[in-house]
Amino acid sequence: MNTETKVDISSKMSLNASKLIGETTRHDGLDMLRGFAMVWMTVFHFCFDLANARFINQNFYADPFWTWQRSFIVSLFLLCAGMGQAVAVSQGQTWPRFWRRWGQIVACAALVSLGSWLMFPKSFIYFGVLHAMAVMLIVARLTAFWGRGLWLAGGLAFALFLIATNSMNTETKWHFLNEMPWNVLGIISVKPITEDYVPLLPWMAVMWWGVALGQWLLRKRPGVLAANRWQGALVGRSLAGMGRWSLSYYMVHQPLLLGLLAAWTWCAG
Repeated sequence: MNTETKVDISSKMSLNASKLIGETTRHDGLDMLRGFAMVWMTVFHFCFDLANARFINQNFYADPFWTWQRSFIVSLFLLCAGMGQAVAVSQGQTWPRFWRRWGQIVACAALVSLGSWLMFPKSFIYFGVLHAMAVMLIVARLTAFWGRGLWLAGGLAFALFLIATNSMNTETKWHFLNEMPWNVLGIISVKPITEDYVPLLPWMAVMWWGVALGQWLLRKRPGVLAANRWQGALVGRSLAGMGRWSLSYYMVHQPLLLGLLAAWTWCAG
């Protein structure tokens, strides 16, 4: 038996052992993509904080330059979350492990709502990216066995969103969907006043596409997501390291940015 065969058998045994005890193997390629989204999000939020403090004159609610960036950032996070579910399911992640992570997301979503209510009581976040992700991850987990059908499911979800929102403009009897809690579905004609709004439609489509993409990559291009692929480059290592702590980073980056901005303002008089 040659060395390569021994290594291959050893790797398979390690993977099977990880499945049995519910452990997961990190995929640096996926973590790096998530880390890139985190850096982009940080720059975006810092610019938002500067605008909110009147240091720059930018309209983050209407200017396409900012609104499209926000859409791309959210899409990238949901795509990574979907691919992460594909990896977790392929590695045999247990339901108890899933629920532990899910509980962390729900707790963080509640803290986001509380913090945003203290800062923006008239436009606090009641269904932002973490709230949506908590719901979507359950759906993604339960439908991961659809395989290639996930591409179709995402397409149908996006088509339903377009058809339903266009119908809202002519059918006033459905306008109750603009109100809480119905507007979390995303079938609206008037965007709610909130600092972060990520409804189930059309964003569930992105989550489903993320799962489908992750499953395809694991079958056809496993090297793209493979662990240790990006460890040779400093930028890759840094982004992958950030990607492993995405939830913790998400929760602390804005308070840290606001604190630094406040300190700089105080020092500058």
